[in-house]
Amino acid sequence: MPRTLIEPQFTVEHLSILDSDGNLDSALEPSIAPDELKRLHRAMLLGRRFDERMLRLQRQGRIGTFAPIKGQEAAQIGSVAALRRTDWMVPSFRETASMLWRGWAMERILLFFAGYLEGGQPGPEQRDLPICIPVATQLPHAVGLAYAAQYRGDDAVVMAYCGDGATSEGDFHEAMNFAGVWHVPMVFLIQNNQWAISVPLKKQTHSRTIAQKALAYGFPGLQVDGNDLLAVYAATREAVERARRGEGPTLIECVTYRLGVHTTSDDPTKYRSTEEVQAWERKDPLTRFGAYLQKRNLLEAGLEEAVDAEIARAVSAFEATGAADPLAMFDHAYATRTAPLEAQRAEMQARLAPAPDGVPEPVAPAPPAPPASGAGDAAGTEATEAQSPPMRGQRRPWRS
Repeated sequence: MPRTLIEPQFTVEHLSILDSDGNLDSALEPSIAPDELKRLHRAMLLGRRFDERMLRLQRQGRIGTFAPIKGQEAAQIGSVAALRRTDWMVPSFRETASMLWRGWAMERILLFFAGYLEGGQPGPEQRDLPICIPVATQLPHAVGLAYAAQYRGDDAVVMAYCGDGATSEGDFHEAMNFAGVWHVPMVFLIQNNQWAISVPLKKQTHSRTIAQKALAYGFPGLQVDGNDLLAVYAATREAVERARRGEGPTLIECVTYRLGVHTTSDDPTKYRSTEEVQAWERKDPLTRFGAYLQKRNLLEAGLEEAVDAEIARAVSAFEATGAADPLAMFDHAYATRTAPLEAQRAEMQARLAPAPDGVPEPVAPAPPAPPASGAGDAAGTEATEAQSPPMRGQRRPWRS
């Protein structure tokens, strides 16, 4: 039997409007009001400066580890700007600029990375999910939000972020499949920054593009220059409008680059070259968009100083926050605390209460005395092991 062609050969489009040399395709230039262009630029600059300040705070031990965004500001601001406040934004762990645009206070983000539970809580009317550290697990949740909006007749659109590394996770493909089958109003925004920690894209997938993965699930995929804010904005606005009209999901692959570390515990010099980083620095999205605004006489004088002052105020507010309440850990396990949980909370509260006057603080028991001299004695070794069994994974002493 002869073979029958079921589907035609597919094509994937790449969109670029303002290239790294400043060349503008005016035929594709989106219509954005001057004040909105200034707002977009300010948001990119705020994301960059805040990111740099957070890195210094982390190095000084004032916050914990986090994932810097340097180099990915256009991919984040250009996409999130297409959403309404009534839409949903679902981040992964590297969307600081998008979160700032959506109204997250800088001091709240700092609280999160300092280990405060309160830092991950969106505002009452904020249609955002909190930062999600496990890779790709937020994507099925995002599809669920989109399905719920569709079911309720809400015209909200859901935008979910992930990186190139997430496209190798089962959660990514399950979310894509459900999104396609249910035809939900959703945009998958993939920030392809070339590296999943130390794994390069060429070892992540054999596909020519990430965008083409959408075609297997029955909806469009588009690749854009992720360092070109105009291209990201135009592509995302089109995808959001399409979703709102009931035409289903879209995947957008933003080709960008992580100029800094994967997280603050990473050393990228171990796996990528200085020449590679320098080549991408010449494509810096903030420099590119700033030059575009300068040609249009839209750059604001004193903007960097104003942004730095805003960040300084946020850092001061963050550091003025009191110590976290340990009892808060019991508040969100269940909608209503169960009896065992109430008992645990009461015990914790009693342990935290200061001792009454005249009552000494409890003293921790003294550690067991070391074995008597004769350390090579097998009986002595066995006694010590009985008192202090090895931790999981710890080797016992070898004896012949």
